[in-house]
Amino acid sequence: MLIKKFIVIVGIMFLMPGCLVFHTVSYEVNPDNEKSGSVNMYVSDIRSDAMNVSELEEDKDQLFNFILRSDDFVQQMKSEGKNITDRRLYKSEGKLNGTISYSFNDISEVEGIVYQEPFYFLTLSLEDSVISTNGELIVSEEHKRIMWDNSITTLKFEMFSADVESGSLVELTKYLEEE
Repeated sequence: MLIKKFIVIVGIMFLMPGCLVFHTVSYEVNPDNEKSGSVNMYVSDIRSDAMNVSELEEDKDQLFNFILRSDDFVQQMKSEGKNITDRRLYKSEGKLNGTISYSFNDISEVEGIVYQEPFYFLTLSLEDSVISTNGELIVSEEHKRIMWDNSITTLKFEMFSADVESGSLVELTKYLEEE
């Protein structure tokens, strides 16, 4: 699933006792040519599903120290073909959001997007929930696919990840203010 791939991108480990979750993830992919370009990725309403103080501390460390500040994160992403150019966490409308910008030399490193002239396309599982796109969404019995004509200069898509309003998720905005 695309959402699980994203979680790997931001360095969140599912094997950890707590877990960071978010409401949506949006991509703006700007190809320079059929292979290289840049990405701006936006994550909305980041929260923790920690069940105790120890798990919450691990989630805060993962988000604020590893993803936001560490050179190890930048090197990990570089080894995956993503050259981080910017990363930020910010508060908007009372929610903790984040952005990561990176360049790439192989568009398939961007969630598996493929270029076959004259189209870019992204194949998703049927479970993935596409909120919006400026491409054409095609659903078959096996998968979903977003297709963009190569005349589109910015490939955009937004995916739903989790209903963060329900349950006992911990809002992380106040911890950003402590940083």
